[in-house]
Amino acid sequence: MNIIAVTLGDPAGIGPDLGVLLAQKNLGKRIIFLADPSLLKDSAKKLKKTIKVNILQNISSKALSGNKVINVLPIKLNTKNTPGKLNPNNSEYVISTIKTAAELCISGKAAAMVTGPISKSVLNNGGYKITGHTEFLADICKKKSVMMLMNPYMKVALHTMHVPLESVKDYITKKSLIETITIINKDLKNKFNIKNPKILVTGLNPHAGEDGMLGSQDNKIISPTIKQLQKKKIQVDGPIPADTAFLKKNIEKYDIILTMYHDQGLPVIKFNNFKKTVNVTLGLPIIRVSVDHGTALDLVGTGNIDISSFMEAIKLAKSMSNAKT
Repeated sequence: MNIIAVTLGDPAGIGPDLGVLLAQKNLGKRIIFLADPSLLKDSAKKLKKTIKVNILQNISSKALSGNKVINVLPIKLNTKNTPGKLNPNNSEYVISTIKTAAELCISGKAAAMVTGPISKSVLNNGGYKITGHTEFLADICKKKSVMMLMNPYMKVALHTMHVPLESVKDYITKKSLIETITIINKDLKNKFNIKNPKILVTGLNPHAGEDGMLGSQDNKIISPTIKQLQKKKIQVDGPIPADTAFLKKNIEKYDIILTMYHDQGLPVIKFNNFKKTVNVTLGLPIIRVSVDHGTALDLVGTGNIDISSFMEAIKLAKSMSNAKT
């Protein structure tokens, strides 16, 4: 049985509520939550929902199925949780859930992991210097990772992730671009069964540099790198100005659009279909899928939560793990 290890992110955010709301459907025996059972029970009480928590001794313990059943591999909170109030003292708990899920995947005991929303600033205040799931999992797996967001309409990847805008240009190097595009090409083939991926790359500067008038990176780094990769039979084009990269004709022609920085690509795909968009980490030896939203502290305990992204993430993780076998 291909187990999907699910983490719920920061305990003060909407993660526990998402778990309870997801459990109102029959998630099946494959979905195992890595969490403190008390979080789910407290959330269910506030939301006035019935759940049946099945606590597992280990990942191989007998899981149950049925509506309102939650299979939980328990990981204890560090300190009392207050819903809606982030607490750095629970950073160790958050990190433990992610590391445990990753280790289960690396060992083959789980086929994939799905992650809930975390607060990066709170984790840093708690002593963990990480900039996000994608980078943290890359460190655990000792591999370079690439962030990709996808929905039924498009796929968007990022060359740089959680770095300040003023520093982005420092990450635009021939070596790093080759690594990023090679990872995308390989994983679209191996994890998404796209035989010959077509990749479109945006420029860094307005108008892709306007022949060097608006910046040199596009002409001197990005363009020569693309030409080099084309000689290696990778189907990659660009750099194209970011303001026209997402035209319908490009989305229909290319399998993925690679953007140079976080806010160059993500606003477009989230505006396109926020509910159906999920985050997939490329480049890792494991499958990791995530929601595309944050902790949403203002919605904790209200029940007014859209579970679409989490459902899509679990659905994709199941599909990818099935294809893997």
